[in-house]
Amino acid sequence: MIKLTLKDGSVLEVAENTLAIDAVKSLSQGLAKAALAVKLDEQVTDLFTPLTSDCTFTVLTGTDDEGLRTLRHTASHVLAQAVKKLYPEAKLAIGPAIDNGFYYDFDTEETFDAESLRLIEKEMKRIVDQNHKLERFTLPREEAIALMREKGEDYKVELIEDLPDEATLSFYKQGDFVDLCAGPHAPSTGKVKAFKLLSATGAYWRGDAKNKMLRRIYGTAYTKQEELAAHLEQLEEAKRRDHNKLGRELELFTTSELIGQGLPILLPKGSKIIQTLQRFVEDEEARRGWQLTKTPYMAKRELYKVSGHWDHYRDGMFVMGDPDAEGEVFALRPMTCPFQYQAYLNRARSYRDLPLRYNETSTLFRNESSGEMHGLIRVRQFTISEGHLMCTPEQLEEEFKNCLELAIYMLKTLGLYEDVSYRFSQWDPTDTEKYIGTPEQWDEAQGMMERILNHLEIPYKIGIGEAAFYGPKLDIQIKNVHGKEDTLITIQIDQMLAELFGMEYTDSDGEKKNPYIIHRTSIGCYERTLALLIEKYAGAFPVWLAPVQAKILPISDRQMDYAYEVKAALEEIGVRVEVDTRNEKIGYKIREAQMEKVPYMLVVGDKECEDKTIAVRKRGFGDQGAIAIDEFKATIAEDIKTRVIW
Repeated sequence: MIKLTLKDGSVLEVAENTLAIDAVKSLSQGLAKAALAVKLDEQVTDLFTPLTSDCTFTVLTGTDDEGLRTLRHTASHVLAQAVKKLYPEAKLAIGPAIDNGFYYDFDTEETFDAESLRLIEKEMKRIVDQNHKLERFTLPREEAIALMREKGEDYKVELIEDLPDEATLSFYKQGDFVDLCAGPHAPSTGKVKAFKLLSATGAYWRGDAKNKMLRRIYGTAYTKQEELAAHLEQLEEAKRRDHNKLGRELELFTTSELIGQGLPILLPKGSKIIQTLQRFVEDEEARRGWQLTKTPYMAKRELYKVSGHWDHYRDGMFVMGDPDAEGEVFALRPMTCPFQYQAYLNRARSYRDLPLRYNETSTLFRNESSGEMHGLIRVRQFTISEGHLMCTPEQLEEEFKNCLELAIYMLKTLGLYEDVSYRFSQWDPTDTEKYIGTPEQWDEAQGMMERILNHLEIPYKIGIGEAAFYGPKLDIQIKNVHGKEDTLITIQIDQMLAELFGMEYTDSDGEKKNPYIIHRTSIGCYERTLALLIEKYAGAFPVWLAPVQAKILPISDRQMDYAYEVKAALEEIGVRVEVDTRNEKIGYKIREAQMEKVPYMLVVGDKECEDKTIAVRKRGFGDQGAIAIDEFKATIAEDIKTRVIW
């Protein structure tokens, strides 16, 4: 007998080699019906897996992330089977489950359009209704290659040939369809009860632009139709909030093929939001003891050689000319740290100078691949609220805490704090060529950061291999409306670059020492932050950020002079205000202002002119009645000063 430790701590004893599904049935027939997979210790596996040793035993259903991922993986195989049925010449590439769904890549001349997806869905439903059991079997490497060659699946052959000679390959069979796959899978195709194909696009084989462009179909799947319906509604809402669409409609930014991909143009309204954010950030950083620097956009390769960027980041840099040529070669900066280090090296430093905090509104350049770029979230030129702090070991924790408090203050002010999570990004000790420094130095740096994060009670997850090449970091993560996670703010500990650049200070004992360095952003990349704010507020920005904070709507030309009097009065206190001078009905003007997401609409007619008032309409709250100009000035001034969110 073997012992299975259940979620509640109780123990179930079963005979050795009992199938996992039979163990589940002994717990509950209802649970067995809902089960999609099981988790043995930390390994997710099929329900038909024999149980061979004592372990923790967790039953996974559609309510568990891992169970849902298993279902979606099975849905991707149902998709592949349907495509092969309808388009026999199509060759299979890969088809994983992903966050919120699944996809499969095919090599085919077929261009999948809306009608194609409808036909594929229909065939998938037929496969689901047939309720094929998913049967796992294994083959030695050579037999696996022979099987895939016989089926004409060239991409599967390539994948197998990349594996060691002694490898044993697993396959899954459902009806007459067989696919190379590590699993796990749901027990049968009938479990895929609620699914939808969402889109079709192109994707390079293995994500490499040098390889062939394949056809990718995206979909999603749930165990219940109502869950699918809720998700599809969420997708529609995401489309409505998508900054790439909304930002263009609101005339915040645009792009030009003549300028190039990943190089957006901020229009006046978008530029005004960025300017407002930048002034807010720089003023707040100055209040907290940060000193502003202004450094060049480019440097000789020798600077990047000292920092390590030339060896570890050159593919992500824009280099001017042949990087291996003799003489001077320049590159645009991908980050500011080696530049600000030169400011530190401007003169000799004492422990009395530390902590020394340099901040900069830095324009940076990174050669992102075309497939990675998206609107304002990932671009090739961007501006960041960057800073580098040099301190003694004794000052490190307090200064790290201060950097984190600054970031949290920014997030709360913007209304983004509830949307973020924390990742402790560490090095990958199995791939040391990606990093500078010794294992001992990395252990020391990561140990320090771990102690600091635990002491500050930061609820982080660990990201192996996500560290910078010179040190570990705390990444503050956020998802866009489509569920894609990106880093918004980073705080990094670095004990290596100071030594490489010869940065020293004289300590109280008279000894020369290298300072510790904290790399940090306070609000992150301004373009990415703007994108997230567009999506967060669906373009209806808080008053202090709105590019137009109030719009004056005269009912007729008779009120035009008074409208401009109101405009001048508001501009005196710094309000961003416009007058709608068009010869249109007032209802049309109000609807237009609502479409533009203006916080305050100020209607003026004959009565308002006579009484020296304005009829105020507040976004989201409707008609507020007629009030005196001075009263409204006090209201909007308070909204801006307190950065209120409503």
